[in-house]
This record gives sequence, C-alpha cells and structure tokens, in this order.
Amino acid sequence: MAVLAAFTAGCQSTGNVRHLNSSETVPAENALALPPPGGPSIVSVVEHKRGNGTEQIISLYTSSSVPGQNFLKVQFFGASGANPGTGNASYQMISESGIIREAFAAVPGVQMTRSTTYLQNSYGPFAYASGESGLGDTCIYGWQQIRSSRSAHTQARNFGMIQVRLRLCDRRATERQLLGIMYGYTITGTLDGEIWNPFGDPPRVDTTLGRPGNPIYPDQGGYRNMPLAFGYEPIRPEIQSRVVRVRGVQPKAEEVPTQLPPPTGPRVPLPDATSGLPVQGISVLPATDQAQPRTTTATIPTVPSPDCIGDSAMTAACQR
Repeated sequence: MAVLAAFTAGCQSTGNVRHLNSSETVPAENALALPPPGGPSIVSVVEHKRGNGTEQIISLYTSSSVPGQNFLKVQFFGASGANPGTGNASYQMISESGIIREAFAAVPGVQMTRSTTYLQNSYGPFAYASGESGLGDTCIYGWQQIRSSRSAHTQARNFGMIQVRLRLCDRRATERQLLGIMYGYTITGTLDGEIWNPFGDPPRVDTTLGRPGNPIYPDQGGYRNMPLAFGYEPIRPEIQSRVVRVRGVQPKAEEVPTQLPPPTGPRVPLPDATSGLPVQGISVLPATDQAQPRTTTATIPTVPSPDCIGDSAMTAACQR
C-alpha cells in the first residue's frame, strides 16, 4: 500500500521547472550601492535574496589583464524570515586570515599586501589590500562592516548590519586613485524598521550652535576636504611616429637650412652728404669698431654718352 501511494503521488506532480535559488538580474538604478561620480560604470547587478537579508553583486567596468571582474558586493543582514524559503546567509566575523583568502580568490595571480594604516570614510573604518600584477596592473581589495556601536544594541534597536567588498583592477590607475572609490561609494538601501537600522543613531548637534560667545566664521568648515578625488582619468596612449623603410631605399634625411657665414673684411658706409667730403671720397672702416676711419680718394670712371659712340666721337663735346 505504501508503494502504491508513492506511485500515485508521483503521477499527480506537475513536473514544472523551478529555480533552485532566487538570484536575478535587476536594473542598475536598483543597486543598493553606487560607485562615486566619475568612478567605474555599472555593468550589471545580480541580486540574491536570503531569509535574513539581501545580497547584491554589482559588476563594474574592467580594464585589466588580471582574470576576473571588478565588483562592489553588498550584503544586508536583518530580520530572520524576511525572504522565506531561500535560506539564511551565514555570517562570520572578519578575520585576518579569512579576509586575505578572499583577496587572493578575488584577484588571482597577484601578490596582495594588507595595508596597516587606519582609514575611515563616511560609514566608518575600513581596510584594504593592494598588489601589482606582472604586467603592471594595479589591484585593490577593500572591505568594510557597517554596524552601529555596541552601546546602541542595549536599547533593543540598531541590530542591522551591512558587509561591503570592493575588487578593483586597472592597468592605467594608481593605488591612490583606486582607493578613492572606497571613500566615495554610496549606500542607497537600508533595512525596514528602526530596530534593524545598521547606521546607528545620528550624531548630536554641535553644542556651540546657538550659544552666545561662540562666533562661527565663514572659513570654518565643519568637514575637512576629501583627501582623494573621486574617479580617475584614463591615460591617453602616446602616438609614436614610425619610419617606413623600403628595401633598397634609404630614408631621406631632413634637410637643414645652411647658414651663411658672417661677413668679414672692412665695412663700407654710404657717402654722407653733410660731411663735406667729395663724391669720389669713400670712407672705409676697418674690421674693428674702435679704429678711426680713414678717408681715401678714388677715381670714379666716367660713363660716355651714347652720342659720343661711333662717328660722333670726333665732336668737340665728346673730346672734352
């Protein structure tokens, strides 16, 4: 009877195809985190809903020879049972060994070194590892946990949490330029309900506001300037001219204009009518300017008139 019941139940099944998970592609405007203005563009967004939250892998534009895709990964951890039937996402504390394994898995073939400098963006402290491939590509792998302080948990609220991972490799950007993405990305989603607020309580207003005896001047900015600029400009490739060589023909050398040698010898000035010298007197200057000019008299040849050529040359006027 049991075998017959199982056979009957199998015949009554519909046989429809169903998805084993709830992953789906969503539009870029539905991304729960966005890169900064001028940063790498979004290629696609894959969303996976969990029983205790939502996970998105935001693929970013990649220009690198390192295998893999640039991405910004965000995980929202909230109330259990938010998406029933999909299973809960496991949460593990960030450890040094575990995060380095993540970095090596995200950037294969690149020796990654963890930075020991304390860094902090608008959401709190974060850390990263960086490395350079054999072909000169720069890579970083950053991580951050956004969660309210433990003192806020005693008030039975602010239990939500956001995990962020950033993988960036680029062949034309520096480490400092890629690090600017960790400073400029924006979280656009949150969890419903004040009890699951992952950002904690907002900071209190400065006590000096509105208090007499505490002037505030225009040049006193409340926030320091960002140390890194958002985004980075791609380096334009240099255009190199090539010389085409034809067999049996030598490339023509560039013609250089020949320079005339400087003039040498005495300089002869023009006759000066006001000097009182005769027309046939010519002043000759030596090569040096310090020497005094000397005046020499030269005979100027007389050009005969056309009337004195031939038989007319015997006239009295032509014999003078």
